[in-house]
Amino acid sequence: MKIEKYTKLIGNELLPNIQLSTDGPFDPIIVKNFSNTWKTIGSGNYAGVFLHQSNPTWVVKVYGRKPEDLKKEVDVYRKLGNHESFSSLIDYGDNYLILKRIDGINLFDALVKGIPIPASVIHDVDEGIAYARSVGLNPYDIHGKNVVMGNGRGYIVDVSDFYKQGKCRKWDDLKKAYYKIYLPFISKYHLPIPFFIVNNVRKGYRLYRKIKKGNI
Repeated sequence: MKIEKYTKLIGNELLPNIQLSTDGPFDPIIVKNFSNTWKTIGSGNYAGVFLHQSNPTWVVKVYGRKPEDLKKEVDVYRKLGNHESFSSLIDYGDNYLILKRIDGINLFDALVKGIPIPASVIHDVDEGIAYARSVGLNPYDIHGKNVVMGNGRGYIVDVSDFYKQGKCRKWDDLKKAYYKIYLPFISKYHLPIPFFIVNNVRKGYRLYRKIKKGNI
């Protein structure tokens, strides 16, 4: 599909038919989608992600918070270029990005559904982080909802905070939990973990890191 036709679909069928909101500072964007042709496939802390039925290889990330940071994310994708651990930028508008689609399930949802998370996913993300640092970026805010696995491979799907300064401990802490808790205990049984438990752990961790802001 030509980019001009795709952007018209965004302007005519997507943006007028979605509402993005949030319950609180530690909660992801809540998406209400009234479009018949666009499917909601995800949401993060700042944006919702949508897929049009006519083009399964691209997705649109629409900012609901901090739209002023969109240009910074564009710059991040330009620095990353084409690398197997990340999506790539197709085009962008005032409040949205068009990105190459990465198909899979994020680690948060994998825990809820009891889907095994192989160590290869962790290794792939580590390699992506090393590459991002090699091109002058600072991998920041990498957590269970920002890492997608597909066919045993791991991908970082949100790079919106890679321009920030300082150290973020989220990925390091997630890896510790993976090797000390998930591999020796949870992975043996592949049991689904109730959503409210995983979500409360997520909220509690975010609140803890907010309080300990000087250590992030």
